[in-house]
Amino acid sequence: MTNPSKPDEPQTLSPSTGSGKADFSKVGSNVDSTEAAPQADFSKVRSSADSTEARAGNARSHTVEKGDTLSQISKQVYGSAMHWKAIFDANRDQLDNPDLIHPGQTLRIPDLDDDAPDAA
Repeated sequence: MTNPSKPDEPQTLSPSTGSGKADFSKVGSNVDSTEAAPQADFSKVRSSADSTEARAGNARSHTVEKGDTLSQISKQVYGSAMHWKAIFDANRDQLDNPDLIHPGQTLRIPDLDDDAPDAA
């Protein structure tokens, strides 16, 4: 901050309270409007939710046994080991790594989309 009477010299602030702190006791503020902001109109908002739980009637599952891999489970269920990722994606809530499945885990076996690739 510069001194307005001497622009080349820095302006110093002197504390008026004697405590070494700036005195803000004479600072004020104004409010130009007391009108309330208009309320948002949510009357036309609609919501819906789709859930995979609705398909539970045709859902399959597999309980992991010692030595199982997602590729082996895929080959057993779909006839092709290449669909292991579909099983992994359907179980992301309990699997962080497709190579770490444990005996006793119950995995969801999703239906494959019609456009999914067939066995190689």
